Amino acid sequence: MGTIVIAGTAVLVLLGIGNHVWWLAAVAVLFLYLQYGRSGAGGGSASQPPSSGGSSSGSMPTTYKAYRDRRDKQAKWDRRYRRERPLESRRQEREKSN
Repeated sequence: MGTIVIAGTAVLVLLGIGNHVWWLAAVAVLFLYLQYGRSGAGGGSASQPPSSGGSSSGSMPTTYKAYRDRRDKQAKWDRRYRRERPLESRRQEREKSN
């Protein structure tokens, strides 16, 4: 991911030779990547826990506590889904077993 961001930033800087708006775009890309894109790779302050968003993007949590938090949150949402949509959850279970 970092390689893509660096390559994109280099392209924006090259485009910025004639138009300074591209320079601002390059700075914005770097800022957003450093602020939000590196949270699991040690970026940010140590007091912030790694983000455990609701998506299953495939990024592994850095600590066992983060893993447990994410697992518990997912289980909570699964229980809520089954409670609020019993017919849909039964249909999904039938499809999964076939």
